[in-house]
Parts: sequence; C-alpha cells; structure tokens
Amino acid sequence: MKTRTTTGPAEGWEYVIGLEVHTELKTATKLFCGCPNAFGEEPNTSVCPVCLGLPGSLPVMNEQAVDFAIRVGLALDATIQRSQFHRKNYFYPDMPKDYQISQYDVPINARGHLELPSGRVIGIERAHLEEDTGKLIHRGGHGRIESAEYSLIDYNRSGVPLLEIVSAPDIRDPEEAKEYVTELRAILVTVGASDGRMEEGSLRVDANVSVRPIGETGFRTRVEIKNLNSLRSLVRALEFEGLRQVHLYEDGEAMIQQTRFWDEARSVTGALRLKEEANDYRYFPEPDLPPVAPDSDLIEERRAQLPELPSARRGYLASLLPDLSGDLRETVIADACWPYFRAAIDANITPARAAARCANELTALLAEIGELTPTRFVEVLTLEDRGELGASQVKILLREACVDAAAVPDLIAKLGLSARDQRAIKSMVAEVIAPFADEWERYLDGDEKIAGFLVGQVMRKYGRQISGADARQALVELGDEARKSTD
Repeated sequence: MKTRTTTGPAEGWEYVIGLEVHTELKTATKLFCGCPNAFGEEPNTSVCPVCLGLPGSLPVMNEQAVDFAIRVGLALDATIQRSQFHRKNYFYPDMPKDYQISQYDVPINARGHLELPSGRVIGIERAHLEEDTGKLIHRGGHGRIESAEYSLIDYNRSGVPLLEIVSAPDIRDPEEAKEYVTELRAILVTVGASDGRMEEGSLRVDANVSVRPIGETGFRTRVEIKNLNSLRSLVRALEFEGLRQVHLYEDGEAMIQQTRFWDEARSVTGALRLKEEANDYRYFPEPDLPPVAPDSDLIEERRAQLPELPSARRGYLASLLPDLSGDLRETVIADACWPYFRAAIDANITPARAAARCANELTALLAEIGELTPTRFVEVLTLEDRGELGASQVKILLREACVDAAAVPDLIAKLGLSARDQRAIKSMVAEVIAPFADEWERYLDGDEKIAGFLVGQVMRKYGRQISGADARQALVELGDEARKSTD
C-alpha cells in the first residue's frame, strides 16, 4: 500500500496558486451612498434605500474610493485606466439587489506586479472596484449554512467599497502565498487605502489552486477556496487542498472545477458549488453609473504623493544594516515604527541603536500606551547616543515620556536618573575585564556565553553604581571597537 504525505507539498508535484484579495477601503461612507462605513455597528443600522437596493434608488460614486484605488494601482506598478462598472448577477441572501455592482472586463487597474521580500515577483492581473455584500451569521451546528438551525443577515456591510486584487497564478507554495498576502497588506496599509484587519473582515482572501507534476508547464483544473480570513487558515487550506488534488490524480479520479470552503474546525475543504464562469453571472454595463476616467494630471499627482513603500524601506534599511535579522527588519519597516526610525537616522542616531530601540522598546510602548512622537523619541535616543544615559535608563525614560508630557530634562530629574557618561562606564568595564585576557579573546572570537561571565565580574564590583544592561552595552561597544581596530 502506498504511503501518502499528510503535510506539505507532495513529492514530485508543485502548486499553482493565484489569489484574489478583497480589501475594504478606508472611506468614511459606502461606495454608492452616504451610509457610514464603520465596523461593529448594531446590525442593520447603517443602511439606506441605495445599499438595500430598493426600487427607484440610484448609486452615486464615492470619489475617495476611486482615489484609494489609484494609490494602490500605482503602488503595484499597474496601468491606471478608464474603467466601466457592470452588474454581476447572482442570487444569494446577503445580496439585497440580487446583483453586485463590480468592474468586469475594464478594471481601473491592470497588469501590475508585487515583489516579495524573498525577491520573487508575482504578477498582478487586475485590481478593480466593487461593492461588498452583507454578512450571513449561521447559528447552531458547525457555523455553516448546511448544519445551522437558522441564519441571520446583517446588511451593514452591504455597499462598503472593496478593491479586489487578483494575482497571476505565479505563487508556488502556501508559505509564498502567506508572504504575498503579508506584503500586499503592508502596501495597502502604507498607502492609507485599508486598515488590513483580517480579524474584522477588512481583508479576505479567495485562493485559486491547482497542482501539476514538477516540470509540467500547462495549467490543470483549479479549485477556488472562498473567504479565508487569516494567514494561518490560508496556509492550512492550501496545504490540504493541494494534497487532496494530488491524491485524486494518483487514484486516477477526475478533478472537478468547483468552489470550496475551508472548515477550520475539521481542517478540511468542502464542496460549496460548481465553479461559475463569467457567462453565468450575465454581466452587463451598469446603466446608472458613467465610466470612471482619471486624468493623467491626477494620476501623476497621486504618484508624487505615494509614501515610501515597504520594498523601498527594506532596501534603505539593508543599506544601513545589512546583517539585521529578518524579524527585526520587518518590525522596523512596519508603519508603526518607520517614522520613528527615519527621524532617528535624520538626527544621526547610530542605525543599530535606532533599529534596536524601535523593534523592542518602541513597539511594546506603542502597543501598550501609544503616545509618543518621533521628535520626543529622538530626543531620548540622542542622550543614549551621546553616552549621557545608559540603556536601562533610556528604557525607563521612554516609558515615562509616553505618559508624562513634561520636558525630557524634567523627566530625568523626576525619575532621579543619573546622567552618567557612557564613556565612564566603558572605562569601569575595561578596568574590570583587563585581568581576564583569555576570556576576553574568546568573547572577541564570538563566544557570546562568556559575555555573562564578564558582565558578572563587572556587577560584582560596580553593581551599586551601574546596571547590568549598561555593563553589557559597554561590553558590546568595547568588543566592537576592539574588532574594528584589528580589521
């Protein structure tokens, strides 16, 4: 009996994955009406005749949604073009009009690409505007419609502006799919188009997946997995579905093009319906909306206003700190940290210190307290960079600077922080470790375990005068200086 793989890609096969990422745009109102675009409102309170599709109501285009779509298109190096809205006809309880206003053959953004941190480039086929549907809540059973005792409908989300970003089938494994969504989400947040909160449904993923033997170049029958709302679910669903398809081929069974769902509780995909084709939706031009035609001046103005994108941030950071670990790098380039890091570099703070403080203390403080300006952050780091305060003192001062608006010198006085010159601490450390020449050489050769011994010797003598963190920082600086002198 053949032994089969149960996790990861099957030997001799590869995935062919294309992703459809639906992101709610961060507008104040819905796409075609004035209802608030807000999460968490009481069910069916943010609705009106337009988003409920009542007879006689007419849609009016949201200018801000178009602007966000242009920003995303530029960030993905797509072609911004004159576009047309269509009616996509289908029946489902969360669609009050029985059709969805979407863009079909002429999307606002076409033919772009996205470069992953790994260097792989994934093609973008289109990024088009459409309205979101309502939300079904199934009560009882497994939370799915087929086992539910009853279902509820909340139409608050109906009519919220969506941008659907469709990748080319260029993704070759589930982890790469996760990397793609993570990078795309970072771009959406950076340009201000979306908050990217998958847990709130602001960003959802449909995955088109097929498999083929390695070396085969054609495409086989694909399956679409709907509404994956977390990166963990995305990876697990792709892994399961890829292996399911391999097993079907190995058993000589036919693959059916269909839409499937991911059952998180049972960790399996299940059949939902046969996969529709474009003609099943009976697309026709939306008669109540004119084409959207951004002029070239507007496009170039928005291009000039684009912020520094994650890929550019990554490159700049690598030029300063080429050996920075991947986790620290991604933390520093995130929107929360990046303005602080750039402000620190502009103030000539040592890059390694700025990156470390951003990735460690700053990230924790912003998540916990959230009140610290880049200017104030730089003011505190400057004291450390000059050697006027030690590392442990700076950590205390940063926390206080988040909750007390007093001037930094007043905070230092209030906290009783000693403005001990870091050079003096280094002299004290150098004095203590001088008799330990063998241990010092081992430390310089990269034996990090010996650092604890050396710091212990310093604390034995000066523990009442300096902190362990300051002693360790001084040891690191002394080591760096010694290594440079021998290069």
